[in-house]
Amino acid sequence: MAVQVAKRLGASQVTGAGRQPERLAALTNLGADATVSLDGPAADVAQHLGQAARDVDVVVDYLWGQPTADAMAAVVVNRTDRGQPLTWIEIGSVAGPSAAVPSAALRAVPLQIVGSGQGSVPARDILAELPELATEITSGTFQIAACPVPLADIETAWKDTGSQRIVITP
Repeated sequence: MAVQVAKRLGASQVTGAGRQPERLAALTNLGADATVSLDGPAADVAQHLGQAARDVDVVVDYLWGQPTADAMAAVVVNRTDRGQPLTWIEIGSVAGPSAAVPSAALRAVPLQIVGSGQGSVPARDILAELPELATEITSGTFQIAACPVPLADIETAWKDTGSQRIVITP
């Protein structure tokens, strides 16, 4: 969704990152201009991310933890224009609940780190966006890979869907 939303909002370049080759290929099909594999030695991964994402305006980070600290340092060091603002949006923390943000990154570029989750956006702002969001979702503009599951079948579905997204229906 992040790739599709970024493109819909006017991003000229979108770079996706992940571990599974089939998911990276899917990102390209959804509009990503480039992908970076997160498999391999941490230093190599950080270097590849730093090169691929050096001039991005926004990073949507689902990992946090040490991979974020490494990626942030690599992106900052490789920037073509160190005056170009960088917004780092922390959404998830699957790689760890904390990240040692390198102080040099905060001094080297105009870096803004923000969270995205319950509490980071006022409820009134979410409510104001819901009608347009509902319109976009129902328009068919986005490809959404989700498995609708009746609430009564949730236990079975939870075990069987693997990494597929589940949408619980009444």
